Amino acid sequence: MTEPFTVRVTVRVYETDAQGHLNGNVYLQHAEHARWELLNAAGIHQGDLLKKRVSPVNLETTIRYHREVVAGDEVDVSCAFVFGEGKSFRVEQTMTKTDGTLVAEVFNVGGILDLDARKLVPDPRECFRSVAARPAVAGF
Repeated sequence: MTEPFTVRVTVRVYETDAQGHLNGNVYLQHAEHARWELLNAAGIHQGDLLKKRVSPVNLETTIRYHREVVAGDEVDVSCAFVFGEGKSFRVEQTMTKTDGTLVAEVFNVGGILDLDARKLVPDPRECFRSVAARPAVAGF
């Protein structure tokens, strides 16, 4: 089994809240950063999708917090796309400290919006695959 795609981020002090913890909204930003980095690694760039008049959209996000994260912590953010048969897909992500401590899980339900029809495309995996230079990197 191959290791999941992972991006390392360092928590900056301005990303923390009044208690010194990573702000909840920033977890979402780090998760989205990892998703786009995986797409970029697969050779999919936002401009390529926009040329096809499609764009990924977020339909639902859940965060499960496990441990605190503070300024200076390095966090590895994993990312895996999971496809079924429908118009939506799931992105499963974990955030771990470099010692392996699980700090959070992020579960995202997304789709790919046809920007002209304003509807989700019927097969998001195939849509990603059609623009990916390296589709296997992301499991497309």
